[in-house]
Amino acid sequence: MKKDIHPQYYPSARVQCACGNTFTTGSTKEYLDVEICSKCHPFYTGKDKVLDTVGQVQKFRKRLAKKEGLRKKR
Repeated sequence: MKKDIHPQYYPSARVQCACGNTFTTGSTKEYLDVEICSKCHPFYTGKDKVLDTVGQVQKFRKRLAKKEGLRKKR
């Protein structure tokens, strides 16, 4: 590696989340303040819910039926 072009690396940088969780990781910054982490992210906590509010399945089936109808006419 070339000298004097790389930032200083901190192997035990402290990370603090907005939820209060703290952990250490390697970084070029000594302290990181993040808004969301694996302890509070809905995907990792299992609180993430997939809702079909728009009716995407019904829309797809309607388009598919329309396409099949056009195919039969030809």
